[in-house]
Amino acid sequence: MHRPRPTLESVARRAGVSRATVSRVVNGSTKVAEESREAVLDAIQELGYIPNQAARSLVTQRTDSFALVLPEEPGRVFSDDRFFPGVVRGVSQELESADKQLVLMMARSPASRDRIERFALARHVDGVMVASMHGSDPLPAALARMGIPVVCNERVPSPASPPYVGVDNAAGAALAVKHLIRSGRTRIATVAGPQDMVAGIDRLSGYRLALAGARLEAYVAVGDFTQESGAVAIRELLDREPRLDAVFVAS
Repeated sequence: MHRPRPTLESVARRAGVSRATVSRVVNGSTKVAEESREAVLDAIQELGYIPNQAARSLVTQRTDSFALVLPEEPGRVFSDDRFFPGVVRGVSQELESADKQLVLMMARSPASRDRIERFALARHVDGVMVASMHGSDPLPAALARMGIPVVCNERVPSPASPPYVGVDNAAGAALAVKHLIRSGRTRIATVAGPQDMVAGIDRLSGYRLALAGARLEAYVAVGDFTQESGAVAIRELLDREPRLDAVFVAS
């Protein structure tokens, strides 16, 4: 015989409290006496009550889901590039520890960006994280204008840059090149990153700054952060200057 699914009312009866108190506990409210909260939690466990997520979202206006948007082709994201699994793993671990859900989305075309905007505007997620952006990607600013909480991995090169978490790529590159200079290297090349990405631009800038300070010549080949482009760039650099004695690789 099918057992009826426990309801808020049945939890309230078991706990000896009102339905409103059970609702507040389920929705994470702090305005509940500790004794009542413990009684509700015990009743939930005893009855095997599972909150209706759709109904809960209507009350809290939250989905407990967050989107990670990668403006890359799926073939690039699901390749042997170790950057993307690291980002997904880190985001997933943090969300899991907070009992939140990850939604992974790709955005490499205007159509896919429109789809993501519609998805976020419909409030299917509580916020959006954007990583691996190219150029002045319009998506973060568009989401922010719609009132969607958004944060980027690295800054967006625009006057209205949304909040971001990143590193000082230029200073980091300069430190790496200065280390090579101190070790006595004088023909230092770089395999730079894409020049439509902040990390690629800033790391090349740091490389040039360090060489200029030591009055050394720059040898630059641009890749796209893939192993294949790195191999092509190295061959290009060695054809141009076979006497290279060091290479700073942007990724």
